[in-house]
Amino acid sequence: MRMNAYAEKPEKLLRQRELNNMRAQKVRAREKRKMRVRRKVVGTAQRPRLAVFRSLNNMYAQMVDDMENKILLTVSTLDKDLKGKLKNTANAEAAKTIGKVFAEKAMKKGVKEVVFDRGGYLYHGRVKALAEGAREGGLKF
Repeated sequence: MRMNAYAEKPEKLLRQRELNNMRAQKVRAREKRKMRVRRKVVGTAQRPRLAVFRSLNNMYAQMVDDMENKILLTVSTLDKDLKGKLKNTANAEAAKTIGKVFAEKAMKKGVKEVVFDRGGYLYHGRVKALAEGAREGGLKF
């Protein structure tokens, strides 16, 4: 007598479907890269961490003090003052603008040096443009 494979172990089948999902694999790989980077990069009050998150349509940058687990500053393409300036929020030009605005706000808070956390993304394209914009704005890293 043959048993129904789906009735036997549904959780195992669901796990296999998830593993076969290419998107889930990409996200998992980025998370692994992110953890490797985070082991090496630590932000302090004197030299906070500049964390980058890149979604399909937007870009986010945060200044984090890891010693106190506090977010000191955040800038994104969703900010009201930036949304009017940007034609497209998902390109390198927008990322560079975010970097410059981030640097200006960091300077107002008295921060001149940061540690750059690329967040598992390659240092290329929008991530690189954000870093260059922050450097042009006066941040050192």
